[in-house]
Formats: sequence, C-alpha cells, structure tokens
Amino acid sequence: MYVLTIDQRGSTGDRDRVPGLLAELHRISTAGRFERSVGDEVQGVVEQPAEVVEIALHSLRSGQWYVGIGVGAVDLPLPASPREGSGPAFVAARLAVEKAKSAASHVPLSVVSGGLRRGGASLPAAERGIQACANAEAVLRLIGRLVQDRTDAQWKVVDTLRALQQDSAARHGTQKLAAAKLGITEQSVSRAVLRSGWQEEWAARPAAGMLLALAHDAVLEGQT
Repeated sequence: MYVLTIDQRGSTGDRDRVPGLLAELHRISTAGRFERSVGDEVQGVVEQPAEVVEIALHSLRSGQWYVGIGVGAVDLPLPASPREGSGPAFVAARLAVEKAKSAASHVPLSVVSGGLRRGGASLPAAERGIQACANAEAVLRLIGRLVQDRTDAQWKVVDTLRALQQDSAARHGTQKLAAAKLGITEQSVSRAVLRSGWQEEWAARPAAGMLLALAHDAVLEGQT
C-alpha cells in the first residue's frame, strides 16, 4: 500500500486550500479515499502506483503542497476513514512529508520506506527497501521539476492536449486541434510542448510507477 500525506505550504499566511485539493483528488483517485487529517493536511491510502504518480504530480503542480509518500504495509482491515488508519506505511508517510519540507527549495516530495516493523526486518532487507524508495523519489522529483516549472501558457496547451487525447474521436492531429481550440498557431503549440517537457513527463511516468512498485515489493519482502 501507499499512504500519501499532503500538507499545505505556508498555510499560516494563506487561505485553507484543503477543500479544493480534496475535490480535485476525488476526481483523480479511482479507489483511494482522501480526507483532511489535521490542520491543513490531507491523507489517503492508494493501492496502484500509477495513481500515486498522478496524485503526487497533480499536487506538485500548484506549488502549494508538500507531498509525502509512505510505502509498505498497513494494518487491515482498513478503517472507513484514513485518519483512523495505522501501520508502517502511515508512519513512513508522516516521516516523508516532514522530509519533503526540508526539500522545499527544490521539489517538495519524498518517498519513505515503512520497512522497519516491530524490529522484524533484517538490516540488508530494510536497506533494499530504503534504496528502492530513494530511487522512486529521485525520478518523481525529476518529473516534478518539469511540472513545477511550467508557465500558465504552457499549462493551457498541455491541459488542452491531454483532454483531446482522452477523447477517442480526437486521437489524430491533436496539436492542430489544440491550436484551433486555443486560437494560436500550431507552431506555438509545438513550442509549448517542447519547452514544457510534457512528452518527457509522460514517457517517464511509467518508470516512476514501476519504481514505486519495486519499492513496495522490496519493503514488503523486508518485513517477511
């Protein structure tokens, strides 16, 4: 399992952004349930690594959130509310979001192993889980940098292209369709795609998901 703890940046001098983020996550997440945990913080449990990638990058987009991802076991059965959840992945998610805060000047995201459970993991096995989480974190931060650095104009193009590609009737000539929809030239769309790193992001997303899956397996292996 993956536990995500997402905390608002600079919340003391800003409005409460949690309700807006929760509404967005409820649209994104197909199975995970997210709720306000404490203060300006959101927490949820997710099973699929690709969904973790989607949620993490979406949260990084606005620059308003610290993202902590805990990897490992959770105590079953899961309660109705994530606030009542327990287990190593929950503890790891708390550590991860605190670690993300120390990286705030870079990409505020961290992935932490929940592999040390009641002293049950051997040191080599625990280290494999820790290293696997570090690998996933590194790739997510690289992709997150692309997401964070996009301009509003580039996001308009990226969002339009993504919407068109999700439309089965608009699979071909999407850049031309996007240009017409936005009232700009195809060359402008092409430049935005190039400078935004959108194609690189989507090429790397499966790799980030694969690394999260490998990290999950490594962490659980260390607990057996």
